[in-house]
Amino acid sequence: MDYQQAGVDVVAGRAFVQDIRGLVEQTRRPEVLGRFGAFSSLFQLPKGYREPVLVSGTDGVGTKLKIAQAMDCHTTVGIDLVAMCANDVLTAGAEPLFFLDYLATGALDRDRLTRVVAGIAEGCTLAGCALVGGETAEMPGFYAPGEYDLAGFCVGIVNKPQILDGQQVQIGDQLIGLASAGVHSNGFSLVRQIVADQGLSWSDRLPELGGSLGEVLLTPTRIYVKAVLAARSAGLEIRGMAHITGGGLPENLPRCLGPDQGLRLIPRAWPVPPVFTWLAKAGQVSARDMYHTFNMGIGFGLVVPPDQGEQALTWFTNHGHEAYVLGTVVEGAGELGGLP
Repeated sequence: MDYQQAGVDVVAGRAFVQDIRGLVEQTRRPEVLGRFGAFSSLFQLPKGYREPVLVSGTDGVGTKLKIAQAMDCHTTVGIDLVAMCANDVLTAGAEPLFFLDYLATGALDRDRLTRVVAGIAEGCTLAGCALVGGETAEMPGFYAPGEYDLAGFCVGIVNKPQILDGQQVQIGDQLIGLASAGVHSNGFSLVRQIVADQGLSWSDRLPELGGSLGEVLLTPTRIYVKAVLAARSAGLEIRGMAHITGGGLPENLPRCLGPDQGLRLIPRAWPVPPVFTWLAKAGQVSARDMYHTFNMGIGFGLVVPPDQGEQALTWFTNHGHEAYVLGTVVEGAGELGGLP
């Protein structure tokens, strides 16, 4: 017996590392030190931060991976992985610096996993961070054939006086919402159950969605980092940020507020994308459960002073993001009013 007979191909593993070398190098920042393939990654803190504070985040893609594997489409889930981590780090006001991934599978499929890493590299480019390392674990018997799992880790930096922690938010501030690209990376256990109950396949095309179920649902999570950081640099006063992930709007929007603050949303302030309308109807999901599970078309929230609302809308619209005034900061401990 040897390791390969036990299901672990170390030769293929070494070849895979060489396959992704170019993808990793494309994301390199000047602060990256050391060489590719070392035991650890080195990153020098960038200049210009007088009181640097490191901000970290970790996340995965969840059962959205099941759809990618069923569709044999592996180029977008890597973007999702980076987005879930980099958008979280951004909410503290931080610039994402570097990213690491963990990729686990039962048997190493070099072509498939190279496509996954290509998506991770693209996500890092969109977020402006460097892909500095990762781990690929081949675990025979632990995952079914063709299955893999992903986790990501992101580290960012912010000057201590610029940290957003809720203390900056004031009663009367406006809440700006940036549109999502669709379902993003949350609620897919419910999505998969609805599709199964309807007897549909991921390749089925639905006219109201403008494409196949799989294509629409695999649309990657939008990365908001560059536009938001550029807006702050241009003088827009952003007092709070929220990334709309698991728990939807009710659980995530209030997380950017200070004590004894709540939000009053404007009814029908933004268009709900057709995919959510279809899911609600097909699964007979109540409005409450929809808003507590999905982003419903809003992927990121920003709190700005009331006199900068229009400026924020103009800025993000001009930088490729549909933006809407969602509501106002009001008194109330974590309350969110105005939902259907």
